[in-house]
Order: sequence, then structure tokens, then C-alpha cells
Amino acid sequence: MAQIIDGKKIAADIRQEVKAEVSELKTNRTEPHLAVIIVGSDPASQVYVRNKHQDCEEVGIRSSVIELPADTTQTQLLDKIKELNQDQTVHGILVQSPLPKGLSEEQAFQSISPLKDVDCFHPENVGLMTLGRPRFLPCTPAGVVELLVRTGIEISGKYIVIVGRSNIVGKPLANMLLQKAKNGNATVTVCHTGTKGLPYYTKQADIVIAAAGSPGMITGSMLNNNCVVIDVGVNQVTDLTKKSGVRLVGDVDFESASKVASHITPVPGGVGPMTRAMLLKNTVKAAT
Repeated sequence: MAQIIDGKKIAADIRQEVKAEVSELKTNRTEPHLAVIIVGSDPASQVYVRNKHQDCEEVGIRSSVIELPADTTQTQLLDKIKELNQDQTVHGILVQSPLPKGLSEEQAFQSISPLKDVDCFHPENVGLMTLGRPRFLPCTPAGVVELLVRTGIEISGKYIVIVGRSNIVGKPLANMLLQKAKNGNATVTVCHTGTKGLPYYTKQADIVIAAAGSPGMITGSMLNNNCVVIDVGVNQVTDLTKKSGVRLVGDVDFESASKVASHITPVPGGVGPMTRAMLLKNTVKAAT
């Protein structure tokens, strides 16, 4: 059976490190400050924002949550972002997605100052990352890399298959792992739900990273013996044994994959906590 990579434990270690950094910054009269804008009342978004706020409190980062009504216009949203851009006490700005229908996430992300773009969605920051000169690293991809590094899994020289090509995970993660730099230097193939003969690629991989948003699409029969499996997927599936009627699963069929892999992340409790931990790191970096 595969060794479980405990994202909760590793994220807790990172939060302790961040807490020490924040304490040191405060001795120099700098208080890192993250501002989160949430538009509307999407229940999942409210949970995410609440968790981020609690993480900030734990490590000593000042957290402001700006709640805007669902009928907020694009102009009103951009005006609020502009106001936060000009606020010198705010170091990081995050717009919680998804936004209500009719609002452009792309416009919102591009309106955030690149110096305060702690999600690393702004084209300037994406470009710097691609060139190997990152100002910030995108939170989920950075969390994946930290999981590998802190578990003692070698990246350099390995063949890594990423299943998923989103702008949030797949593409930036591929760029990070390809860099001729520390925690990079891998050979990377990016596959997706439209890839023909997907098992041909995954069976050769030393590390498989599933981030396609398709529940259970990676099974044990598609994996190389003793490969490492990182499951970024978070999907709701029907489960009538649960009070809520649903449960969370990843893009990997955990039961079959864990019998083949050497290491594997669970869902939940794997990559998710790491994403939030890396947001804290980016906020501290923005304040320095």
C-alpha cells in the first residue's frame, strides 16, 4: 500500500514557519495584510473565505473580508479593487471565485496590482513565472511542489505527467517543474480529458499529477509500479450514506491507485490545505 502524503500536517508546518516570519516583520512595524473580496453568497465560497480568514488569524496576518452583494456591477467591483490597490496598508488582494454570472473574473484578476496579486493570476506575474523569475508562485501548483519536496520525493530528472491543462493548475505547474532550477528540471508531459491513449503516458510516469476535474479518472491500472500520485481534483459525488447526500473525491480512484503507487495524496486532506498555506506565504512575501 502507498504511503499517504499528509497535506494537513505539512501545511501546519508551513503555517508555523509563516507565523515566525510574521512575528519578525511585526517587530519592524510591518503587519502583513490580506484583503479578500467575495461577491454574492455562494456557500462554498463563503466556506473558503472563512477558512482563509482563520488561517490568517492563526499566523498573525491581518485579514479583511470585503463582502459585496450579488448584484454588484463590474465597474463597482473594479472600483473596489482600485481602492485596495491604492491602500498602502494592504499587501495582498484576492478576488474569490467563482463570481456571479455577468462579472468577468479575467478583468477582475487583471485589475489587481501585480505587486499585490498573491494568487499569481495577473499576466505580468504569470509571465515572470514562465521566464523563471517569479515574483509569486500560484498557490496550488506551489503547494504540489512543496508536498513533493517535503516528502523527500526527487523532482529533478523525473518524468512527470500532469493530467489537466487549466490556467490555475496544469499550465503553471508544468512551467514550474520544467524550470532549470531548484525543485524543477523534470521532463513534463501535459495530458487532459481529450488525450487519446492516456494510460500510455501515465504508465511511464514517475509522478502523476491529476488535475482535470474528472472524478476517479486515474485508476491503478493506469499507473507505473511505485509511482507517486498527487491528486489535485476536488469533486462532489452522490453518496446516500452521508447526511449531506454527497462526498468529496479526487480525480484518482484512491482504492486501486493506492495499491500500486509508492506515495499518494488523499482527498480531502492532501493538496487543499497546501493551497491555503501557500497563500499565506505569498502574502508575507508581498509585505516584504
